[in-house]
Amino acid sequence: MLSNRFGTVALTALAPAIWGTTYLATTELLPPGRPLLAAVVRALPAGLVLVAVTRRLPSGIWWWRALVLGALNIGAFFALLFVAAYRLPGGVAATIGALQPLFVALLAAGLLGERLTRRTLLTAVAGVAGVSLLVLRADARLDALGVAAAAAGAVVMATGVVLSKRWVSPAPLLATTGWQLVAGGILLLPVALLVEGPPPTALSTANLAGYGYLTAVGSALAYALWFRGIRELSPTQVTFLGLLSPLVATALGLIALGQGLTWAQAAGGLVILASLVVAQRRPARRAEPPARSAAPAGPAQRPPAAAPAR
Repeated sequence: MLSNRFGTVALTALAPAIWGTTYLATTELLPPGRPLLAAVVRALPAGLVLVAVTRRLPSGIWWWRALVLGALNIGAFFALLFVAAYRLPGGVAATIGALQPLFVALLAAGLLGERLTRRTLLTAVAGVAGVSLLVLRADARLDALGVAAAAAGAVVMATGVVLSKRWVSPAPLLATTGWQLVAGGILLLPVALLVEGPPPTALSTANLAGYGYLTAVGSALAYALWFRGIRELSPTQVTFLGLLSPLVATALGLIALGQGLTWAQAAGGLVILASLVVAQRRPARRAEPPARSAAPAGPAQRPPAAAPAR
């Protein structure tokens, strides 16, 4: 049982770890200034492929549930992330996004009846502190609209995670993942065309490789693992794994781009890892008082005589 749960946690953790590589893939392989196009390419083709492979369409209430979940987990989240990324330094956006586990814990307590513990709250605060040490800079400037977009993005994604746990689809996991990716991509497509215009007519080999990686690995694989984790684990435990994204992005910047690492960043990384470990521990169950056995009817029995001392 323990090994199965560890395997589920490890597979789920692959999703935010993969998402931590998207910054490097975007900056090094994709055409500049097209984040919304990258979001559409990440979502829509991957979703269409998954729907075609599974040959399963939504039915009944799952038409609108898939639309809502796709909007929350992908469409609205990516759009708000785009606004935050353009109006805030990356460290500020990541630090505000690290509030997501706290939002999930609060929503799970209200919608799923999960117990909100002091350990969860303290671990969430520690996770935010770790991310701020890792990526936040002292000279970072704040923008009200950017802060609002980043906070709204964290709330939107948190709501999507909790509703994904509350609404369990009867369809296979890959089909449900495909529905959400298609819904999110369709919602993002007109926004991308309005903001960024039509896609470029000429793409290099590096561009195609980058888009292919984001579609196959960054969306189809990563979101399938993420939604599988939501089905198998507590949503609060799952969302804490999202703290791996800034950690992986920083590590890749250090390894691939030769960026420096300060002592504060190293300390932040350790705090994040500690938060992840603590968050995955199951809450201790309260010990129940032992059940009393019913005494047989009849006259009270005398206690047995004490054994003679030797």
